[in-house]
Amino acid sequence: MELSASSQYDTVNIAADDEETGFDAHPLFARMPSSVSFNKLRKRLLRQTRQALDDFDMLKGGRRWLVGLSGGKDSYSLLALLMDLQWRGLLPVELIACNLDQGQPNFPKHILPDYLSSIGVKHRIEYRDTYSIVKEKVPTGATYCSLCSRLRRGNLYRIAREEGCDALVLGHHREDILETFFMNLFHGGRLASMPAKLLNDEGDLMVLRPLAYAAEDDLAKFAAAMEFPIIPCDLCGSQDGLERNAMKAMLADLERRMPGRKDTMLRALGHVNPSHLLDPKLFDFQSLSPEPKE
Repeated sequence: MELSASSQYDTVNIAADDEETGFDAHPLFARMPSSVSFNKLRKRLLRQTRQALDDFDMLKGGRRWLVGLSGGKDSYSLLALLMDLQWRGLLPVELIACNLDQGQPNFPKHILPDYLSSIGVKHRIEYRDTYSIVKEKVPTGATYCSLCSRLRRGNLYRIAREEGCDALVLGHHREDILETFFMNLFHGGRLASMPAKLLNDEGDLMVLRPLAYAAEDDLAKFAAAMEFPIIPCDLCGSQDGLERNAMKAMLADLERRMPGRKDTMLRALGHVNPSHLLDPKLFDFQSLSPEPKE
């Protein structure tokens, strides 16, 4: 995803910033690889994050953001990239990292608070046993993701309010958005996906996804190189046969056979032509008629 010419961030040179700010001073990046390939990867992810911030005007009215941190590669990468931008003076908001401990058995409770304290990030660890609720309510053989995510989101909204935040920031990436689109297309009969910017139902919090343009493979490489202490999910991630897994496999196969298709599909979600679809609520088909002949 290339930066648009109108981006307010285009004039900032990442390499020059590294020299001017003493970038390696931040504890988060103390063990950052010095390879050319990693530097290119980091700069690409930064450009894509800044592009999403700009395209969807995510900084408008922002003062304090709650960054959802699950312990997975995506949320760790999100926090690192946002902290990078904040360090450079490009993200004038306060960041609070938040992990919701959902009561999963054998969850390593010390990893996230120890890591966040070591890099000097303000954080909040909240315990809510949603694991037991999900296991009780969801029938055997059914998938946990929907109920689990609703319970998690409700708690994160509450925490964001309690912390005085105006936005909840999540680590969903390009593949998440495309997979959701095809799940809605194939199983829901509608054209919808994850928006990069959303106002919650109560109208008091924004939900932001700054990694909307970032590729999952890039985030995986970034997380591995940064040696984030990854915590695997033993609930949703432990189930086979999820619809999302099928969408992921389909997209991977398309990309393998036709490289670049994922970026093309993502661009398509930002170039919608209602007059060439079939929804009369979006376009006034009834008013269409040919000009009278003379």
